[in-house]
Amino acid sequence: MFHILVADDDKNTRKYLRAVLEADGYTVSDAKDGEEALEVMDKEVIDLVILDVMMPVMDGYEFTKCLREADNELPILMISAKQMPEDKKRGFRAGTDDYMTKPIDDEEMLLRIKALLRRSKIANEHKIVIDDVTLDYDSFTVNRNDETQILPQKEFLLLYKLLSYPGKIFTRIQLMDEIWGCDTGTGWETLTVHIARLRKRFEGWDEFEIQSVRGLGYRAVKKS
Repeated sequence: MFHILVADDDKNTRKYLRAVLEADGYTVSDAKDGEEALEVMDKEVIDLVILDVMMPVMDGYEFTKCLREADNELPILMISAKQMPEDKKRGFRAGTDDYMTKPIDDEEMLLRIKALLRRSKIANEHKIVIDDVTLDYDSFTVNRNDETQILPQKEFLLLYKLLSYPGKIFTRIQLMDEIWGCDTGTGWETLTVHIARLRKRFEGWDEFEIQSVRGLGYRAVKKS
């Protein structure tokens, strides 16, 4: 479940892109300018940014340059009404990975997003490998040598998210939003139960463990 940040000063554009992306299975956050986008990135783990060029406070060029100067290689797709070659060149000089001009074709945008995720190795064929352990996103399985465990969807997505960023602390709110989304009937106890089930499943495994961080949330760490 990849998390995409949409930064655009037009509310209707943000709403439309959110609908298109969520329909294709992505988790989406949004921001009205580059400065707000940076604030979102401080709180959320983002896999790719869709970025408008002309925004107040901090425009797309400045946002991209800021990330690249900080050695942040997060995939960026600029989408802009500015169609002149020099505008595109300026975007690539700032560090964007791709550039589309408005009006955009939804299907083409989704294909470009998949290509960017693949090239950035975030997708990595939807697999995470830790020594002898392989998490396969497409089958919701965890394999170790000759042992295969098929996990319920939510358990797998939770483990996959944690192991995608080993050592990173995820707050309970982040995990609830990422895995359960807008399911208002889900409470904190559901996350606690799922964490307990994962710990029980992989009790004694030497490759990784899920740790509680008091007052903050959870993180997965590689043990080997």
